[in-house]
Amino acid sequence: MPKAALERAGTFPLGTRQVHRIGYGAMQLAGDGVFGPPHDRDEALRVLRAAVEAGIDHIDTAQYYGPGTVNELIREALHPYPDDLVFVSKVAARRGADGAVLPFDNPDQLLTGIEENLATLGVPSLGAVNLRVMDAAVPDERFDAQLTAMIRARDAGLIEGIGLSNISRQHLLRAVDRTPIVCVQNLFNLVERGSSDVLAECADRSIAFVPFCPLGMSREARKRIRTSPRLAEIGKRLNATPAQLALAWLLDLSPNILLIPGTSTRAHLTENIACGSVEFDAAAREELARR
Repeated sequence: MPKAALERAGTFPLGTRQVHRIGYGAMQLAGDGVFGPPHDRDEALRVLRAAVEAGIDHIDTAQYYGPGTVNELIREALHPYPDDLVFVSKVAARRGADGAVLPFDNPDQLLTGIEENLATLGVPSLGAVNLRVMDAAVPDERFDAQLTAMIRARDAGLIEGIGLSNISRQHLLRAVDRTPIVCVQNLFNLVERGSSDVLAECADRSIAFVPFCPLGMSREARKRIRTSPRLAEIGKRLNATPAQLALAWLLDLSPNILLIPGTSTRAHLTENIACGSVEFDAAAREELARR
């Protein structure tokens, strides 16, 4: 069942790699607030192994998840890695002693962040690394310097492709004037659609668009998706849960969307992957186009 759902969802290029459109986001493997060890270490390891056994071929992670915890779990569970497994990470942040997310985005810090990911995962290079913009008002000169650091890391063979995260359309246009961008990771889901213009630009340029928090970032957004009577009604007709509908809607919306739903349990992993088997009809598509 999981492999059939992955195949039905299709593939899309992630830089030089062709990957299934349903991947796995490893963020939830850390403790509360993405900080510290998991509540159930054995289950975290089993989830990672189950994801790869199901056919998932790209995993999204970050050194500052934990920090270090998630990458270490990935290595323990999966090393030596399958040849077709692609790791995507992100840099520009670190965790304080109290768990606070802090900027770590000077050019030299970006390189340090990449090297830390390589060390904890035990790989010579990463399939892609996203430069996470920590401040939407970042000056052009600073963004350019950060992008230069990413280009140098790619040219040195530390990463295969450069991605961007938490960006505006203007950031994307500025970046692609200088270098190929292989993916963009922004907040986007059924009820939080503020990055529609970025998605459209990525689609026009055949850049993978990877929505983070595909089931909602805010508590209100998550509640609206999971308890929506409208989604429940559509789901009854299409034999899908509200969460599966929300994920399937993203797959149906644009062929360049790659999903990285996260979970810390195998049951939810199976449910998430099954979204690839949901078949939309015209009525559902029209209904979900409305907010």
